[in-house]
Amino acid sequence: MPISLFMNEYFEPWLKFKQPSVRQLAFCLASPNIIKSIPDELSINYNFDLHMPHFWQTQFIAYQQRLLRLDQHPEPLFDFLNQLKSTRLGLRFEYLLWFWLQDHEYHPYQLLGHSIQKIDHAKTLGELDFLLLNTNTNEIEHWEVALKYYLGEADFTLPFWFGLNRDDTLSKKLNHFTQRQFQFKQVDHHVIQKRYAVLKGQLYLPESFLETTMNLDWIEPQRQLGQWGSQIRPDYYRLTRHEWLCPNHVPSSSQAKWWTNGLYKGPYHFAQYYMYRQHLMTYK
Repeated sequence: MPISLFMNEYFEPWLKFKQPSVRQLAFCLASPNIIKSIPDELSINYNFDLHMPHFWQTQFIAYQQRLLRLDQHPEPLFDFLNQLKSTRLGLRFEYLLWFWLQDHEYHPYQLLGHSIQKIDHAKTLGELDFLLLNTNTNEIEHWEVALKYYLGEADFTLPFWFGLNRDDTLSKKLNHFTQRQFQFKQVDHHVIQKRYAVLKGQLYLPESFLETTMNLDWIEPQRQLGQWGSQIRPDYYRLTRHEWLCPNHVPSSSQAKWWTNGLYKGPYHFAQYYMYRQHLMTYK
């Protein structure tokens, strides 16, 4: 793997908070997208953009005093998250961003709508995650948000980045953005002027393929990469599902003795996130 994709230090300010939900909120806000640019191999239908890492760092800095207060008194965040009945991690991510967007005094965005359905007669055309007014630019922005964990295989082209469900690939997600989710030009009386994909989570490289000359310039180097494989690692412990957003301040389990599919964390800073798969995926 090109050494430029591995950094010694990452901007990971969520690790300084103690309350698990607050750590997760800080991760959702401060972490960069898992890709820094749209890969050349993606055929663009409806254009969209990505926020750069400095954008998210700026939002975190503006919000960190609020996060510090929530770390001491998290009840408002608890009350908001208790509205979420689903256990889906992607919906939790969306709710955490929704919580932040409603704290309008900390950012320039006015929330115009959330989960807006576009319906033509009896047919649902699609749904918009967030519709925002950027009060700095006076532009209407449409944001689609997703939390994804993809494991790279084969030649690391888009179709070979698989989610935990192998029907979910990075290729399908990016195509869904450009072919369907960003198709709308107007919502009610609001003309959409900017479209942003918020794609966070983590990418995992197979441990046996750490050295490659493949072109992965679209991967965001400021987001920590993980590894995946089927080898047992010493001193690793298994993360609970919510900890995929951010591990708890205190380890939630002891060193793993029985290994099952899932995400594990090691004691090292370098490549410390390890996705264990009991049955090897097929790669070449």
